[in-house]
Amino acid sequence: MLDLTEIVRDTDRVRAGLERRGESDPPLDRIVELDSQRRQLIAQADKDRAVRNTVSKRIGDEKRKPTPEEIAEMRETNERIKAAEQQLGEIQDEIRELILPLPNLPLDDVPEGLDESGNEVVARYGEETEIPGAQAHWDLATELGILDLEAGASISGARFYVLKGKGARLNRALAAWMLDTHTDSNGYTEIEPPLLVRGETMIGSGNLPKFKDNLYRDDETDLWLVPTAEVALNGLHQGQIIDPGALPLKYVAQTPSFRKEHTAAGRDVRGIKRVHQFEKVEMFRFVEPEEAEQHLEEMVAEARGLCEDLGLAHRVLKLCAGDIGFQSAMTYDIEVWAPGSGEWLEVSSISTCVDFQARRNNTRYRPAAGEQVRLPYTLNGSGLALPRIWIAVIENGQQPDGSVIIPEVLRPYTGFDRIEARS
Repeated sequence: MLDLTEIVRDTDRVRAGLERRGESDPPLDRIVELDSQRRQLIAQADKDRAVRNTVSKRIGDEKRKPTPEEIAEMRETNERIKAAEQQLGEIQDEIRELILPLPNLPLDDVPEGLDESGNEVVARYGEETEIPGAQAHWDLATELGILDLEAGASISGARFYVLKGKGARLNRALAAWMLDTHTDSNGYTEIEPPLLVRGETMIGSGNLPKFKDNLYRDDETDLWLVPTAEVALNGLHQGQIIDPGALPLKYVAQTPSFRKEHTAAGRDVRGIKRVHQFEKVEMFRFVEPEEAEQHLEEMVAEARGLCEDLGLAHRVLKLCAGDIGFQSAMTYDIEVWAPGSGEWLEVSSISTCVDFQARRNNTRYRPAAGEQVRLPYTLNGSGLALPRIWIAVIENGQQPDGSVIIPEVLRPYTGFDRIEARS
């Protein structure tokens, strides 16, 4: 959530940042107007409380009963205080309702642009392989008997799928290997969070109210299925003050992700690239603000390291202001090359959210004993996302005989080094 003080103090800068993101008419003037009313009410209520306290003290010091005039004065004062508090609550609620849908402000060095055409490729690693006669995963994996799109559609409808046999085991192996790498080598604490969360937790992460129509919800309990483990990991310390010396906190989780994924007309949805339910290993950090840039670089390196260990050509994109996520202040995407599909697939999106999420869910930390509490910065990133990394492994590993070679790092997890072609 944007800082109300910053909106009021530097309205033009906030407006410019929102316009960079494509927010053409943010209600900043109304927010400033309401804040002025809020401060006037607070000042008047404080003045009335001071009067009430003065009269009460005088009566107490004189050890007497209040006069009828004093009783009337106190009654009027109390009524004014009560009315001001009620009006203040209404104003604060309206301010919150106006601020919550506003996205985070992009950092200064985020590229200009309103859509993906403004994204910048900042690094490339490995060569884009061309495999003669390469098949896309929807054909290759179906022929191998490890992907069943028809069964997924029969069970649940369009854009659901079923992995079978060695395909399912490969998916499980990828997740286990990624979790082990993050916990054993990268210093993360593994978390297994709930998949259903309260609305307040969705608000804290930035998914509500903006993306209500893209989320799955249980009406009876008012619980929401997580669109990513980021939601639950961000909520681990909501409403808390983190102890001195505890930061950075580094968490990792593997969960399903549930999204309605309203896709624009003409968008390629073949295969299992854009689906309603998928697995993802998610990295999440709470950090000191001054160290956030270093942590962002570390997380990009960690995600890239996984791609390198799998032997996949990949590239890093710096997203433009109009393409970063709602809660993000800066985002790097990592895409891997899929020779069968003939395209780059996003397998990780790594963002710094500065204090945007911490302010929304009231997460604070105390730098040292006796010091004032501060808002930590949060960072998140896929490490990595399934099934797209599964797609890349399948398509890059395909052989002339129709089989698929498994990357060496995964073989201790799969128990096999090849998925054989069916005769």
